[in-house]
Amino acid sequence: MNTTERKRQFGAYLARLRRDARLSQRGLAERLCRVSGVATLTRNEVSRWERGARVPDAWLPALAVALAVPLGTLERAAAYARGEDEGRLPGAFATLAELLPPGDPLEPGDGNSGRRIGASTVAALAGRVHGLRLADDVLAGGDLIDRAFRELSRAVQLHRESSYDEPTGNALLVQIGELSQIAGWIASDAGQHAQAEHAYQLGISAARQAGDGTLVANLAGSLAYQHANTGRELDAVDLAQAALDEAGPSAPPQTRALFFDRVAWAHAKAGRTHAQQAMRALGEAHEALTQEAPDPAPQWAYWVSREELEVMDARVYTELARPLRAVPLLRSVLERYDATHARELALYLSWLAVAYADANEPEAAAETAARMFELSADVASERTSERGRVVLRRLADYDDVPEVRELLAEHPPG
Repeated sequence: MNTTERKRQFGAYLARLRRDARLSQRGLAERLCRVSGVATLTRNEVSRWERGARVPDAWLPALAVALAVPLGTLERAAAYARGEDEGRLPGAFATLAELLPPGDPLEPGDGNSGRRIGASTVAALAGRVHGLRLADDVLAGGDLIDRAFRELSRAVQLHRESSYDEPTGNALLVQIGELSQIAGWIASDAGQHAQAEHAYQLGISAARQAGDGTLVANLAGSLAYQHANTGRELDAVDLAQAALDEAGPSAPPQTRALFFDRVAWAHAKAGRTHAQQAMRALGEAHEALTQEAPDPAPQWAYWVSREELEVMDARVYTELARPLRAVPLLRSVLERYDATHARELALYLSWLAVAYADANEPEAAAETAARMFELSADVASERTSERGRVVLRRLADYDDVPEVRELLAEHPPG
């Protein structure tokens, strides 16, 4: 790819970020002027960037602030556009721009061009996809996002540029769907929500073409989970229910349990008026897991278990301000959880801290929160950081308690 094409790619990427921020070109120019204190930028200059006529070198720090994008991501994408990192893939956002060219990104070639691939190639990809899932168990989104989207870019390229028979093509689409799901999950954990949504949508397209309704449901449910956590609770309720319906009653019990859990979480985040629906969905998740499975669950559902359902139970109880139910479950989970899973431990401690606060136990809440912040200090997870902010806001109600006051002094609420 030559530099002109790279600049156009960067421009398309920047335009998508602007639209995701719900800004016009003029609105972005005005915001950049406010952020930078320089009042000379016009809409025309933003237009030049988006057409690929120029790369906004000096404006990258202000763009990072204005569009809520990590500066490092913008700098890598800009360096790629200028041809300064030849041989390397761009950062995650720019990679996605390449992944989604005009037209259907999953449209294959004519079946006669490119190298011929077979089952062994798809099996190797499946191994890397599962390896990425296992890595996500112990590493945070910020550590994995570039690797995840490099793999996704290569998988889409393999689909577009190779030749294969129909079974191999369907199997490849399934792996693209699974890879899109874990890449979206990783991006969401890193706080790159627009990036995650695009990945989930790509995966849904791949899974639909492959005729894998359970995988479609997993991708849609993952997107519903993100919606629930980013202020789109009612959208999450609708999408989580649609995902469950998509899977249907014949889906493997482990997957149905997961989809019911996502329905429960969406209702819990939608507020206490949805409490009954949330509690009902939790019960249905446990019921689903007790059913006999005529077929084995897909590999991506390896982690769904009774213990993991209890985690969701406790989180839903905390969201619904039912600490007498939440606290015992969370304490039990934390006692048996592997210490190598620092992100998950920190997240569960955050819900326990809130539950203690709801139970009017501010000293226990402060002690739990302190453990959470210690565990998450070096974890590159925006989801964990946001949970920390939630805990601090909740504990601010107890700032007259010495233990809480000490914690707030060390970790001032943002």
